[in-house]
Amino acid sequence: MATLWNKGTSCTDAVECFTVGDDRVLDRKLAKYDVIGSKAHIRMLQSVGLLSSDELDVLLGALDRIYASIEDGSFVLEDDVEDIHSQVELLLTRELGDVGKKIHSGRSRNDQVLVDIKLFLKDELLQIRSEVLSLFEKLQSLSETYKDVLLPGYTHAQIAMPSSFGLWFGAYAESLVNDMYMLEGAYRVVNRNPLGSAAGYGNSFPLDREMTTSLLGFASPDYNSVAAQLSRGKSERCVASAIGSVALTLNKFAADCCLYMCPNFAFIKFPDNLTTGSSIMPHKKNPDVWEMVRGKCNRILAVENEISLLCSNMPHGYHRDYQLLKDILFPALDLMHACLGITSYMLDNIQVNGHILDAPIYSYLFTVEEVNRRVLEGVPFRDAYKQVGIEVNEGRFHYDGDLKHTHIGSIGNLCNDRIAELMKSASDWK
Repeated sequence: MATLWNKGTSCTDAVECFTVGDDRVLDRKLAKYDVIGSKAHIRMLQSVGLLSSDELDVLLGALDRIYASIEDGSFVLEDDVEDIHSQVELLLTRELGDVGKKIHSGRSRNDQVLVDIKLFLKDELLQIRSEVLSLFEKLQSLSETYKDVLLPGYTHAQIAMPSSFGLWFGAYAESLVNDMYMLEGAYRVVNRNPLGSAAGYGNSFPLDREMTTSLLGFASPDYNSVAAQLSRGKSERCVASAIGSVALTLNKFAADCCLYMCPNFAFIKFPDNLTTGSSIMPHKKNPDVWEMVRGKCNRILAVENEISLLCSNMPHGYHRDYQLLKDILFPALDLMHACLGITSYMLDNIQVNGHILDAPIYSYLFTVEEVNRRVLEGVPFRDAYKQVGIEVNEGRFHYDGDLKHTHIGSIGNLCNDRIAELMKSASDWK
């Protein structure tokens, strides 16, 4: 197998297979970023005199052709080539000879991989931001549409107080604002340039790291070359934490939907083609989509812990363990995109029951309203509470009043406009 580190000896097939693992497949996600990072690197090399202008031009042209092949799907990682980074350099050397061999001056595969991963994670976070914003807008729209449709609120899985579909949809919209703060935090961590840190200790070439930082669109360099290598694992963990926050929001919403679709509740429903049936019970309409969202999001929530365990107990510097980060995080990012997409799709088809409270089972939903009504008439709270409790126990409780929930964040004052402003501010990063 062609490797960048080969010094004339070769690994046995067993060692090679064990250490490479799924890297060849996972690295396909990094291919275009390897080209982008290499183009910035050689522009910098030319600026400090390590490449001529002519050499830069032919290298840029060859890298552009490789990038085009990646975009059109014709790029191939050959069977005997270790990884994407080796393949790109091999293609350059085949086409340009000795000029192609100059591209790696001033960098190690350590900082090369780091910059590829950070560029990839930046794009992933921006895509997730867009998907979260789309879902947020859908939830806010549903909140406004159904703001006057009452819904029983529950605590301890017992009927508690009046809620509304406006409050329910709006709650998950606002929860996404907090998730957006987490996504921004992760983005700030990955938005720093490790290129030029080499294997963790820099090198003796007069590299212009500020130049590559600007060319690659990073906010700043990882200044300390050791700290740049310390960001391996920490960057992935921060991203895992951020998508875990989103996953927790989707997980709880999916759990609500599974419950609300149950005929015993019948709060919401979906068209038959978005549910599944039973092999023996013809009446079943199962919430398989929401169960899978719930389960997949649980898997995403586990990723942060798995990364933490993988990255602990290692001294600073690169260790091959870090290669396994891609095995953990990359599939989780795919799950995150899928869960956000299907949640949005399902909400396009949600049907709300507007007559839930017609059922007598919800007659006690208004006990707090009656207690508060009496308090407003001058009855001490504890006396009003006891009076209503006695009426409930004796089967005499009845409530005919109106709902007067007007404070910020209540069913009569959802503050969706203010929540939209929060999201606008929370998502203003790039």
